[in-house]
Amino acid sequence: MTTLNEPCEKDAETVINADASPSKNGQSDEKRATVTYPEGGLQAWTTVFAIWLVQFSTFGYTNAYGVFNDYYVRIYMEGKYSSSTVSWVGSMQLWLVMSTGLVSGRLYDSGYFYHLIIGGSIIFVFCLFMLSLAQPGEFYQIFLAQGVGAGLGIGLIYVPGIAVVSQYFYRRRTLAMAIVASGSGVGAALQSIMLNKLFQRLGFQTAVRISAAFNAGILCIGILLSRTRLTPASSRDRNIFRYMKVFLREPQYIAVVLGTFFNLMGLFFPTFFLQLNANEKGIMSENLAFYLLPVLNASTVIGRVLFPMMVPLLGIFNIVIPSVFICVILIFCELTVTSAGGYFVIAVLYGVFWGAYVGMFAPMVGSLAKEDSEIGARMGICFTFNSFGGLIGTPIAGALLTPSFIWWQPTLFAGLSGAAGVICLAASRFWIARENGSQIV
Repeated sequence: MTTLNEPCEKDAETVINADASPSKNGQSDEKRATVTYPEGGLQAWTTVFAIWLVQFSTFGYTNAYGVFNDYYVRIYMEGKYSSSTVSWVGSMQLWLVMSTGLVSGRLYDSGYFYHLIIGGSIIFVFCLFMLSLAQPGEFYQIFLAQGVGAGLGIGLIYVPGIAVVSQYFYRRRTLAMAIVASGSGVGAALQSIMLNKLFQRLGFQTAVRISAAFNAGILCIGILLSRTRLTPASSRDRNIFRYMKVFLREPQYIAVVLGTFFNLMGLFFPTFFLQLNANEKGIMSENLAFYLLPVLNASTVIGRVLFPMMVPLLGIFNIVIPSVFICVILIFCELTVTSAGGYFVIAVLYGVFWGAYVGMFAPMVGSLAKEDSEIGARMGICFTFNSFGGLIGTPIAGALLTPSFIWWQPTLFAGLSGAAGVICLAASRFWIARENGSQIV
């Protein structure tokens, strides 16, 4: 008999005995159910491609916010609102994307995948069209449409989209999830270029309408191609507070929650501020600076796909922790850049290792699950707590930047936040390695 932590192969499938649900005292019930994973096939890879498209449009748009941040600070709300105030738009969107997972994760576990992905897509596209109506200097209009509305729509989609892939894969789960996550990197890269060019040629409102229509088409294809395959677990086991009580007794889970909190607080700094940094310092032309974020986001695809292939050999924590540490070093290196080439080197390297972290973030949390019925709940709870790091991180960085653009202050804050995340993840790795009796964690 094999457990969830001991996968076996049977032809092209993986068959495991998974616990049905956690009991009230945190232990597993005796009732067990056999779950078969196809580990591939037309429907499995079609669903991977479908969710890749969804990630391209939704979380890819969130990762392209640096384009909006630069445009708002320098042009659309110039002189009326500080960089710190403008950053609340992106941070609120990021917070809702992550925190909504507490609800969407449990609804997904209850079998409402299609309701979530369709409803979230409608809200997201509608709010983009509302954003196109926002007038220059009207912060509240942009905040409500892009920060609150679009963030809520993406949040309803994000956790269910990532989690549905786990229905088809067990041995290849980390790789499949990483491929899906690469969609947001490609989306962020292409949409950054598209938005920058459209802002220049057509202005803000027309540019946003075109991007809204473009993303609506992509989402329609993704929804039509996506499929679920497993029957939802019994409804009696869906008390989120019961799950939370069990999960928060695990020191390794608490350390991961804290680590990802600090990482979200600090590691989004380059994706939000790198383009503004280059434009403000005047080291390169505005047209060249526009390509920094696309290069960074395109480079994340390398990290999202390459590093997960090493997980079976090295372990997911053994890859994530060094990747975050290198990101911290690169954040501090921004202070030393004096040339356009230096900016692009940092953009490429940061993209690779940031992509490794983002690509394995969800699988890392999911790897702590004792059974598949916990995955949505574990992700939702973790994302809800660490979302507060994303909520406060970039506004604090913007406030430290000041109207005088004192770059060392937010850089120090972001770097130290990321370093705290490394320490917490290392602590979680220690507890897991001790429990499993293996250093491949």
